[in-house]
Amino acid sequence: MDGEINNLVKLWLSILASLFYCYFLASKIPKGKFRLISLLPIFILFTALPLYLSYVFPIGLIALLFSWLGNFKLLLFAFDKGPLSTHSSNSLIHFIFIASLPIKIKENEKYPFLKSPDIHQNSSKKHPKLPLNWPTKVLLFAILVSAHDYKQTLHPNIVLLLYSCMVYLLIDIIFGIFNGLVHATSGLELEPPSDEPYLSTSLQDFWGRRWNLMVTYLLRHTVYKPARSFFDNMLGSKWAPLAAVLAAFIVSGLMHELVFYYVTRVSPTWEVTWYFVLHGACVVVEFGVKRVFSGKAQLHWAVSTPLTVGFVVATAMWLFFPPVLRTGAVEKAIEECKVLLDFAKVLWKVNSFW
Repeated sequence: MDGEINNLVKLWLSILASLFYCYFLASKIPKGKFRLISLLPIFILFTALPLYLSYVFPIGLIALLFSWLGNFKLLLFAFDKGPLSTHSSNSLIHFIFIASLPIKIKENEKYPFLKSPDIHQNSSKKHPKLPLNWPTKVLLFAILVSAHDYKQTLHPNIVLLLYSCMVYLLIDIIFGIFNGLVHATSGLELEPPSDEPYLSTSLQDFWGRRWNLMVTYLLRHTVYKPARSFFDNMLGSKWAPLAAVLAAFIVSGLMHELVFYYVTRVSPTWEVTWYFVLHGACVVVEFGVKRVFSGKAQLHWAVSTPLTVGFVVATAMWLFFPPVLRTGAVEKAIEECKVLLDFAKVLWKVNSFW
């Protein structure tokens, strides 16, 4: 454990040095291919970072924050786009926060470059919301982690359902912690990490407007928009968006495959990629169905929500979870989460005592 902590300290020092380089030197290079070339060493470093760790939880976190999201932010930064774009009001601390954490600043006059595109504007919010705030999510996650001790008495599909809930809660909890820390230390107003994905009324709603909004934002700008522009000349404006959506899902699948490789250290089986290809194809079909039935009767949310969430979870059980279950990565991650929860309980008791 001491060795892992030492490795984490070295990693964060190298990350800070890299971001200092990006802020003070790379930002002064003209946008485009020359700035992109200047950032190549940072791309390589961020891609290699998870290989220096051995525990599942920190590996997955570093892989997500830097090997995926960090590299995508820097890719946009190379062309003076996205959240890291050169801006007169950006400070070094803001640059570091935005580059290294899964945060999205709320659109306002100070950060106009973060304005959301119009592809996913019509969010469906006609049904009531659940009071599932951050403390409630932490409590539910702790309960599910404890329930995992009794998995031998549960049906395998029930266990997979618990894993699905745990993934959602864990990501929202971690992203929520980052949001809270950044807001407390910098005063930045941030977007929530997700928007109640368990209330999604369609796959478009789930992937485009509710689940993991930071990832959605980056895929939209790094893959969807360039791909749509490319396919416009080949397929025309009618079909280009559909091809671009499928391209974004394929890239997402490949990035998940990379994260899974870091965690398991075994050759990919491509099941995770096929999971996202399947969902990309289904989203394309949804586009077509909505065009045909535009303005006509639609399914009530009480019907469409269970169908949508059920499809997401069922296909995850089929294609998403098996690669990490076969290698024991899920079991290791849960054990590490138990250690973190025990540590949090100790801190809570100490704080209550004082």
